[in-house]
Amino acid sequence: MKQLEKFRRIIFTGLAFALFGLGCIVLSLVVLPLQRMVYPNGEQRKRLARKTVHLGFRWFMWVAQTLKLCTVSVEQTQQYQNMHGQVVLANHPCLIDVVLLISLIPNADCVVKAHLFKNPFIRGVINCTGYITNSDPEGLILDCEKSLASGNNLIIFPEGTRSDPEQTFFSFQRGAANIILRTGAPFKLFKLSVTPSTLTKSDKWYDVPPERFVLSLSNMPVSIDDEVFREMSPMAGARALTKRLEKIYTEELFQNVA
Repeated sequence: MKQLEKFRRIIFTGLAFALFGLGCIVLSLVVLPLQRMVYPNGEQRKRLARKTVHLGFRWFMWVAQTLKLCTVSVEQTQQYQNMHGQVVLANHPCLIDVVLLISLIPNADCVVKAHLFKNPFIRGVINCTGYITNSDPEGLILDCEKSLASGNNLIIFPEGTRSDPEQTFFSFQRGAANIILRTGAPFKLFKLSVTPSTLTKSDKWYDVPPERFVLSLSNMPVSIDDEVFREMSPMAGARALTKRLEKIYTEELFQNVA
């Protein structure tokens, strides 16, 4: 019976990701090009494209739950609908973290790794939504500042990649701190957890857990006085804020780890 259940989960996981890839292709080749034809204004078109991706990702999360691959637990769902011009920081335990966050935040923007602009499945989506590339550090800050000023919420994973499930502390890149300090935007901290661990950087898509995994998202009510870090030099401030964020996340997620 256990072998049969594992086989079912592998098949349905493959189906879910196949539907995700197909959805991205349909968006890239049909839906988003039609939007370009109807809405000539660049910013209006990008807002509509982001809203479309938001709805598409909501659909994918519904599919994953309907196929009994996962259960999603989100605290204070309404807060994501009402956010405006904020930096959203979160840890990054699994592959679909960004899918969950964008499915909850209608006006989400995000910083995308440059190599993803070459991915045939999602590059069309990325180009149409105007998601920000990390290929140019100086241009990155300006693009983030512009996006936040227009009311978008910017999703950033300070780790820069998915977490190692064996780790007992966090090591963040300074990009998130630089963006916060140089744009002056308000920011919120969120905690993601996946139980049992799955879809990590070292997992193949077919390495399914023995049971339906629970993907949880919660707000971390931590107050950080970022003015203290703004009074430092840009380099020192970013380094100090990064260390502060590492400490907060390490204590929150690994406080019970021996």
